[in-house]
Amino acid sequence: MSVITYRQALRDTLRAEMLRDENVFVLGEEIGVFEGSYKITEGLLKEFGPRRVKDTPIAEEGFVGAAIGAAMLGLRPVVELMTINFSLIAIDQIINHAAKIYGMFGGQTSVPMVIRTPGGGGQQLGATHSQNIELFYSFIPGLKVLAPSTPAEASAMLRAAIRDDDPVLFLENLGLYNSKGEVPEDYAEADNDDVAPIGRAAVTREGTDITLIGYSRMAMVASQVAEKLAREDISVEVVDLRSLRPLDRQTFVDSVKKTGAAVICEDDWLTYGIGAEIAASIQEGAFDYLDAPVRRVAMAEVPMPYAKPLETAALPSVESISTAIKETLSAVGKRVG
Repeated sequence: MSVITYRQALRDTLRAEMLRDENVFVLGEEIGVFEGSYKITEGLLKEFGPRRVKDTPIAEEGFVGAAIGAAMLGLRPVVELMTINFSLIAIDQIINHAAKIYGMFGGQTSVPMVIRTPGGGGQQLGATHSQNIELFYSFIPGLKVLAPSTPAEASAMLRAAIRDDDPVLFLENLGLYNSKGEVPEDYAEADNDDVAPIGRAAVTREGTDITLIGYSRMAMVASQVAEKLAREDISVEVVDLRSLRPLDRQTFVDSVKKTGAAVICEDDWLTYGIGAEIAASIQEGAFDYLDAPVRRVAMAEVPMPYAKPLETAALPSVESISTAIKETLSAVGKRVG
């Protein structure tokens, strides 16, 4: 195994898929000469040339629409949106075209494209550049929405997304780019067929006292919470959703049936959030197994503050999630601490 950053896993896997399939090309703002705002496309213009690495105008609706057309004609475009917040400019193309063409055309044409985009707070980018609005897209049938949390998952899931015949929104939290993790030695090889199953959650840590559910950056934080509480003799089972659509309800429902309690952590707002859908699914699938109400820990329901102390206070943390777990366990008489 090798230890690399999340950023490097994405860059190397994207390059490998471009080597593997000449129909794969990338397009977006500043991805060529500047090599991308987050350097995911570093070196690709020099290696593959302007035919397959296309700098676009600042016109998200236009170049997302162009990618949809290219995908309909047999290419496999990978669009980089500088931030998920800019996807709002292209939301009609994504929701009313990419997601619906296969169904509305009676299956005569598919849209095999990937939209890669980072989001999330914690970087002092202000309220309009720090959002987690994946809920908008997870709501839409016809789209697949992926949210890997580790370098290994980022690699295997990006490979799966590029090879999939449906449009995929690929979420990359800004707080993960410099995080490190193990990947297989051959992860960057063009003939690597380690393709992650889309629509499958993962139990990343076994536990017996409570289930902690998260995705993207929050799945990484959930692992930190479980490690911290293990030193206090609290056994936390961690479920990483990995895919928001399709959503693997069975994995987290089975986990809650085993532990009898659940806390959900998410980087977006509490009201109408992904966590609300998870909580409803647990109520439907594991109600008779619950020893306590499902708890949710989410971002404060405010536009993200710019000031660092306020921004930090607005986001879920190891401490706030740990507190929610202890309060849940205490409510059912389980020993904590």
